[in-house]
Amino acid sequence: MKIAFLGLGNMGRPMARHLIAAGNEVTVWNRTAGRGPTLEGAQVASSAAEAVRSAEAVQTMLFDDAANEQVMFGIDGVAQGVLGAMQPGALHISHSTISVDLSDRLTAEHAQRGHLFVAAPVFGRPNIAEDGRLWVVAAGADEAIAKAQPLLEPLSRGVSVIGREPRQAHALKLGGNFLISAMIHGLSESFVYAQGQGIKPENFLETVNSALFQSPFYAAYGKVMLHPPEHPGATIELGAKDLNLLRKAAAGRGNRLSLADDLAEVFAEAVRSGLGGEDWAVGQYRMAQRRGILNS
Repeated sequence: MKIAFLGLGNMGRPMARHLIAAGNEVTVWNRTAGRGPTLEGAQVASSAAEAVRSAEAVQTMLFDDAANEQVMFGIDGVAQGVLGAMQPGALHISHSTISVDLSDRLTAEHAQRGHLFVAAPVFGRPNIAEDGRLWVVAAGADEAIAKAQPLLEPLSRGVSVIGREPRQAHALKLGGNFLISAMIHGLSESFVYAQGQGIKPENFLETVNSALFQSPFYAAYGKVMLHPPEHPGATIELGAKDLNLLRKAAAGRGNRLSLADDLAEVFAEAVRSGLGGEDWAVGQYRMAQRRGILNS
């Protein structure tokens, strides 16, 4: 299939490579120049609009709402946006973690222009994307899902189709990321507690995980927290962004999430203290360590 892949960051780059390996004709574009030419087997477009004009499917992995709005709708009406350049009947698959409001807006715009639209955000850190073992959460009309399925399989170890409204997939991704933050927060404070009792955090994690959870997820995130990676998989700033999108989505349906409100304060304090660029899990742990010291 002729695919335009927009966004070659830590996640998008390996995803595009897997699509190329699966035999697709892939044209790439990145907001930061210089990433596309080194992706073997890809054609490189000079603009997002150029990349999508003849594409049967457009896959986007862009950072946030602002980046998606600029690329999809055009910058201040000067540069042509992707929506205006896509062919009628073309499919857009949005892998980005975006607000449900923007998801609704994209759904309406695509319908008006005769495009198909699938929301397909992914769970997994960059190393999981490298291995082609992301988990995809997809939502959209049946026809759109059927067309998207062959483009999701090369990226993933599984696909959950959870509804016909694209917003549902984006809402679920925000909920999943909230659970990750809550899990990291619980681990962080447990490690602070364990150290205060003279117990090594590694021993605490191994024992509790073996006794209670048997979770590779707890083990993996605990390892990241205790042995910070050289390059962050996702940052505190990214976690703060997603948490605020979750709270806004919840408020839009009349829900208040007290734990999310508390965690938002932790993330905001982390950003103010200069930890915004730290790994998501590492930064939360460092905040728990700072907050865990009682004033004498």
